[in-house]
Amino acid sequence: MKKLTLSLFALILMLALAACGGAKDEEKPADNATPEDKPAEESTEVTITHELGETTLEKNPEKVVVFDFGTLDTLDELGIEVAGLPQSNVPGYLSKYEDKKYENLGSLKEPDFEAINAMKPDVIFISGRQTDLYDQLSEIAPTIYMGVDTSNYMESFKENMDKIATIFDKEDEMNTELADVDASIEEIKTKTEGIDSNALIILATEGKVSAYGPSSRFGLVHDVFGFKPADEKIEVSTHGQNITFEYILETNPDILFVIDRDAAIGNGATAKDSVENDLVKKTNAFKNDKMVYLNGEYWYLSGGGLQSIKEMIKEVEAGL
Repeated sequence: MKKLTLSLFALILMLALAACGGAKDEEKPADNATPEDKPAEESTEVTITHELGETTLEKNPEKVVVFDFGTLDTLDELGIEVAGLPQSNVPGYLSKYEDKKYENLGSLKEPDFEAINAMKPDVIFISGRQTDLYDQLSEIAPTIYMGVDTSNYMESFKENMDKIATIFDKEDEMNTELADVDASIEEIKTKTEGIDSNALIILATEGKVSAYGPSSRFGLVHDVFGFKPADEKIEVSTHGQNITFEYILETNPDILFVIDRDAAIGNGATAKDSVENDLVKKTNAFKNDKMVYLNGEYWYLSGGGLQSIKEMIKEVEAGL
């Protein structure tokens, strides 16, 4: 009887130990557990789709390289640090980026690949002037194209702003900024809808002039702000349609928007004297004091930025 009792006690003890061991095993994840069984870690990567492809990078990159002044303008407005950029022809209102604390990476058309590679950047932002260099830059770091589609300006601009907001966790701030921009544009459009005046946009440089119409580089004057074009048949080209001062007189715009490239690139020259010649002085625009000189830094150098779009809106209002 005693042996039976001891045997029974031993059996109960073994069963209890087995139960405890099973409970502990249940608490630990199995070695062969599938990824679905394990808790997921929050990804810090983001994939950005752009005109030249898809680019995956870590969110909130620290070493930021910029080859597009519109993007530089936006990053500056949002308080995002930049590590390097081409320091030639930087717009005056962004002149702080000419400081030695920022890496000088060549020019917009001729990047210093050796300097870029030595930096080991986390992201590189480019636009139209660097399109052909996309593959080379992508070998160094994640590269994102930020050019604006001028035939669909505002949608393209907002897509670029969304890219930046997503990468740097600035969605709320960006939504506020874009709401303000939309409100300003609507205010202009309510005014342009009520006038019959037409407008012509020209770029002046070194005594030569070119015209821009709807869907062109500066076509948002017509497409977004609502000014009627003085000529609807202007050739859409990056460099505009070459014209003469006789053409300006024949077209006879009520408002003449002038982008002074000479002043924008900082060579100390200005196109005003060559533009306001005897032929142009016969136009309605000159006679009615509707010659509107647009700041080439915003329009020619850094278009597509948060700061530049606000200033462009203010300048165009002068035409009203």
